[in-house]
Amino acid sequence: MDKNMKDTTDQPVLRHIERLVSEEHKLYNQGAVAEEDRSRLAKIQVELDQCWDLLRQRRARREFGQDPKGAQMRPPDVVEDYEG
Repeated sequence: MDKNMKDTTDQPVLRHIERLVSEEHKLYNQGAVAEEDRSRLAKIQVELDQCWDLLRQRRARREFGQDPKGAQMRPPDVVEDYEG
């Protein structure tokens, strides 16, 4: 598959990751983190894990000649139990 096609199809996931990381940095840079911000940070971290997992799935499917669109966002309890 053409590299430009690969980059184009992963861009929505990558943009979402960038937005989450930006929000995470903003919350951490405020100084003391309020309770509601801690809760949001925890949600961001789970969502980032889900997004990175989705991106890895898409890349693996592409590498093995499968349609990357077949990758699906896995639930938090699945991605949070990964090791390594």
